[in-house]
Amino acid sequence: MSDTRSASTQPGGNAAKVSFASMIGSAVESYDFFIYGTAAAGWFGKVFFHTTEPIVGILAAFATMAVGFFMRPLGGYLAGHFGDRVGRKAVLLWSLLAMGGATVLIGALPTYEQAGVIAPLLLIFLRMLQGIGFGAEWGGAVLMACEHAPANRRGFFGAVPQIGIPMGLLMANGAFLLSSAFLEGDWVWRAPFLFSVVMVAVGMYIRLGVSESPAFEQAKAENTLVEQPALHALRNDWRKILQLAGARLAETGGYYIATSFMLSYVLLANVAAKENVLWGTMIGSALGLVSHLLFGALSDRIGRKPVFLLGSIFTIAFGIPMFLMINSGVTVMIVAAVAVSLLLSHDPIFAVESSWFSEQFPANVRSSGISLGYNCASLIAGALPFIATAIYSQVGWMGPALLFSSLGVISTVCALKMRETAPAVAGKVESSNPAGLVVSRPAHR
Repeated sequence: MSDTRSASTQPGGNAAKVSFASMIGSAVESYDFFIYGTAAAGWFGKVFFHTTEPIVGILAAFATMAVGFFMRPLGGYLAGHFGDRVGRKAVLLWSLLAMGGATVLIGALPTYEQAGVIAPLLLIFLRMLQGIGFGAEWGGAVLMACEHAPANRRGFFGAVPQIGIPMGLLMANGAFLLSSAFLEGDWVWRAPFLFSVVMVAVGMYIRLGVSESPAFEQAKAENTLVEQPALHALRNDWRKILQLAGARLAETGGYYIATSFMLSYVLLANVAAKENVLWGTMIGSALGLVSHLLFGALSDRIGRKPVFLLGSIFTIAFGIPMFLMINSGVTVMIVAAVAVSLLLSHDPIFAVESSWFSEQFPANVRSSGISLGYNCASLIAGALPFIATAIYSQVGWMGPALLFSSLGVISTVCALKMRETAPAVAGKVESSNPAGLVVSRPAHR
């Protein structure tokens, strides 16, 4: 049974509007999630954990950061289930509220000196809520964009919500640079968290104005919805879900090594000030506002797989050169190393994940399949800054460098096993199947 409502009949402006709304919400959620990584690397080790050893405090802060990642599969499971049962739009709204509320409350938390052990416990609890909200965000956002898009431009429109990630990171690091310049004491890290209340309000206003996904409406009208879609996907598509998780490691794991871990590495190795890494991250993120669209559009022409492999293979090659550039201590080299890592390792992969991953599943379990696959990678990626720090403490910089490259190897192997789905390359353009090359399966009730 195939989708009978063609996305090509949807006005181009509607696809653009939905993609923009998804992008704005993703930017807000990414801002919320990433300010935690920056704060964990630069402030939380001293603020929330009672230790005189810098590396111990950083390890403890990164451990709480990892908790958020560990909760993301739960968020993905919930988002997948409700996204396939009640609609993509509802997931977009509650995920934004959960993420934003937790972020604002982190900004109001007492420190260890003020509340003792209660402070880190509250931090961990709110980080768990952040993880659930962020885990629920991605699947709904990219599906709304991809399922409203014409089949031959799904790569481009699917890449639009992905811009929200570098935009959120750009805003997060910019917020910390501004607060560091104009504020003092705890307000340096509190202000970026508290500012989230304004951003969430804007995101909610924009998202309330978009229409539900035509693919979901079609599956609902044809009675192909599944009562337990997430369980159905786990039972029938678990190999594909694991494959997607492995394919993501170079993008998500490499990203956090190049940004969050690198913030603490330059301090621990006494190489440079952490602001150099922040500037590299900001420049790379600014370039990502354009590169994601270019890579997404390119995937519509030459295929998803070649663009993805550009990023994963570059990750393999760039691990040692990246750390050599950082170790030089030269500001320009440090900034360039981080920016290039984001531009050529992260961006080609992330730009095509939305369209490529979505096209692997039928509409009635699509939200579940991509949300679970996307967020399962977080179980590993969230621990990587902690692991990289521990490895560095034992064997020096070569350990994290090889760890970075090994992620590229895993993603490359997984990507090579995935089927190409871009209509122009796969030769399977079906005007009656707008929301993906895989048609809906009959309902299992």
